[in-house]
Amino acid sequence: MQKRLLWTLMLCVMSAGCFAQSLLTPEQLAKREKRKNLTVKEWNTDSKTKTRWLDHIKVYDAQGRCIEEIEYASYGQRSRVTSKYDDVTGKVVEEVEYNDRNRPVRIRKYEWNADGTKAKQYNYLPNGKLYSIKVFEYIFSDK
Repeated sequence: MQKRLLWTLMLCVMSAGCFAQSLLTPEQLAKREKRKNLTVKEWNTDSKTKTRWLDHIKVYDAQGRCIEEIEYASYGQRSRVTSKYDDVTGKVVEEVEYNDRNRPVRIRKYEWNADGTKAKQYNYLPNGKLYSIKVFEYIFSDK
C-alpha cells in the first residue's frame, strides 16, 4: 500500500512539472534552457575617466528562472530583489525587495488565474504585516 502511494505521489509531482513546462511557449522554454544556472553581470564604463563599475547582476536557477536581481550605484548595492516560484505552475509567488543595507523593505506575494494572468498581489511590510492588496482586472475591447 505504501509503495502504491509513493508511486502515485511521484507521478503527481512529475506530471505537475510537465504541466508547468507546458504553460510556456517553445521560445520561452528555449530562453530558459539558455539561462540555467547563469549569472549575468552588467558593467558601466565612464567615457572620460574609463572608470568601470558594476551596474547590475541577475542570477538564474537550474530551471532558468531569475531568482535574484541586484542593482548597484557608485556607493555599492542600491537594491536587491529575490524571487520564489511555484513548483507546479512555474509562476513567481513571492518577491522580497531589500534596500542598500540588505534589509527587507517590501514583500510581495502573488496569486495567478488559471489562464496564467496575475490575479492578486499582496503587499507586506518587512515585519510581515499585510498593508495592501492589488487586484488585477483584464478587460478586452471589441474594437
